[in-house]
Amino acid sequence: MKAIGVFLGKPNSVHLADLDEGLRREWLETNGIGGFASSTLNGCNTRRYHGLLVAATKPPVGRLVLLSKLEETLVIHGQTFELGTNNYPGVVHPQGFQYLKEFRMDPFPVFTFEVEGVLIEKTVFMVHGENTIVVEYRILNDQPAGLIQMQLRPLIAFRDYHSLTHENGAINGAWDERPGIVSISPYTGLPALHLAHNAKSIERAGDWYRNFQYAVERERGLDFTEDLFNPCALFFNLDSESKATIIASTETRQASAAPQYRRAEISRRQAIALQSPAEDEFVKMLTLAADQYIVSRGDHKSVIAGYHWFSDWGRDTMIALPGLTLATQRYDVARSILRTFAQYVDRGMVPNRFPDAGETPEYNTVDATLWFVEAVRAYLAYTDDLSFVQNELYFVLTDIIAWHVRGTRFGIKLDPSGLLSSGEPGVQLTWMDAKVGDWVVTPRRGKPVEIQALWYNAICTMENIAMRLGDEATRKRYNSMAALTIRSFNRLLWNEKGGYLYDVVNGGPPDASIRPNQIFAVSLKHFMLSRERAKQVVNVVQEHLLTPYGLRSLAPSDPQYRGRYTGDRVSRDGAYHQGTVWPWLMGPFITAFMKVNGGSESARRQVEQWLTPLKNHLTDAGLGHISEIFDGDAPHRPVGCIAQAWSAAELLRSTLEDVYGVLPETAAVAAATET
Repeated sequence: MKAIGVFLGKPNSVHLADLDEGLRREWLETNGIGGFASSTLNGCNTRRYHGLLVAATKPPVGRLVLLSKLEETLVIHGQTFELGTNNYPGVVHPQGFQYLKEFRMDPFPVFTFEVEGVLIEKTVFMVHGENTIVVEYRILNDQPAGLIQMQLRPLIAFRDYHSLTHENGAINGAWDERPGIVSISPYTGLPALHLAHNAKSIERAGDWYRNFQYAVERERGLDFTEDLFNPCALFFNLDSESKATIIASTETRQASAAPQYRRAEISRRQAIALQSPAEDEFVKMLTLAADQYIVSRGDHKSVIAGYHWFSDWGRDTMIALPGLTLATQRYDVARSILRTFAQYVDRGMVPNRFPDAGETPEYNTVDATLWFVEAVRAYLAYTDDLSFVQNELYFVLTDIIAWHVRGTRFGIKLDPSGLLSSGEPGVQLTWMDAKVGDWVVTPRRGKPVEIQALWYNAICTMENIAMRLGDEATRKRYNSMAALTIRSFNRLLWNEKGGYLYDVVNGGPPDASIRPNQIFAVSLKHFMLSRERAKQVVNVVQEHLLTPYGLRSLAPSDPQYRGRYTGDRVSRDGAYHQGTVWPWLMGPFITAFMKVNGGSESARRQVEQWLTPLKNHLTDAGLGHISEIFDGDAPHRPVGCIAQAWSAAELLRSTLEDVYGVLPETAAVAAATET
């Protein structure tokens, strides 16, 4: 398969032998059940979340870092060369990054090293649907047999992926050996790690490697030092005809199966690439990225909000669903996701998140449920699958509206004005949800602007569905509700003096902060503003919030603005929605911009220019992905998660719908024709 998108080496300006260039770029492999493998380009782990096998023991959560890394030693004519890179106190050792000549996604991570004229290729990929990672090494240029040996020393952590391991006496350093398999069970109650291999010999080790330092964790004000255990060393012969193979898994596997796994994974990713709705490199890469967020939860599908540390969140899933599944024509996945969350609707609310350890879902959100209704609307627009909505979702949807009218958790209730009120002291309910201890950074109690936009959009969506199903009494009720909402919205939330929408109204002085939340009052399918007011909103957002990588969460002119997302948790959460740039917001902004400019060719060309920095970003930070957030201040450093579902999804959706004109209605016609 041809390398797609990310190619770093001689054809590019990136110097892979530069330590800092390698540290700022990270690769990511996922397995479709919540597990992953990830590290920096040069193999130096800089996060507690880096590891060769981070297994999802309660898919898609319960993630454990089992295998942290492999220490790689190449032996040529008896001379040793270390290919790995580690950061210890005051020193980087070894410095194998100096041998790295090329990196590419082909379609998974492929590293090429050059040592004493010998070219060594390393490939890493996960087996889809399993907690299994395959690592292979091969010689690319002709070398005499018996000349080269590879030594691999597995370093294990066996911990929750939010934690760190330290040297301890509780570890069981023994391991079981069968032909081609080493099995390690260092702690009671944790799964065993099985290392399938084709090594010519194995030696016992039992050593602790101490004081690995993780620079990103230190920057985030968290514990950053870890010790890792090395149970054994594996020795391989390498030549032009044979590979060194190791398969690390929670299941017992055979190294001889590696070619089969490779072919299957290449074929799977080729099929995904072929689903790309446009012959455009940016769209293809985002289509491939989209697949990595879709995971299994039991018999159904869900969405991991971001890597490395998010689980499946209701809000993120519903916002990301159109881009991840509908724009890419994966309608079966969309149905499965909607079914999953419909099962968990309680008191008219979609869960905010499923905790990592698999406990009871949390429902502290006012907008996730309204985004669920929007996801259903988008699904209908793309598929025209009314029977699915009628048979499996309509009762849930009408129950959602009824609960919101009479009132549900956290003060969420329809106000006599027709607007949706929400909020309680100490609770964060909107997507601007940073909280440190008892401090809710952006409480937004009352009637936030985007909640009203989403509520109106939901009521209009329900009116349309009721009409199509012949439920006339319900349709009339929704129509009456929508009419009241639109009148109150324009009367209470329009800031006549500023020419934009207030962020929150709550009975006192309205919040006139210039935030991106108002863009949804233009971008959503059903909206309440006149064309003139809609254009004013877009202009204000463009002037105050637009950056090369998305929209700021607060205008720089605001006294509360924080332009740098850095430091300890208090500092970071204090900036999270107070100026930090969010690339996912570029999607609704583009949609709104195209809408108020009538979809003109000049507007389309402007959007393409705005997208250029984000296209370039695919070769930085999380390779092949769009970061969660960026600093509000230039040069807008990527921070937060290296790969965020709604970042990729909204950019993919808006690029297809607004730039290439791949509209839902066209897709629905095609889907109907196919069936």
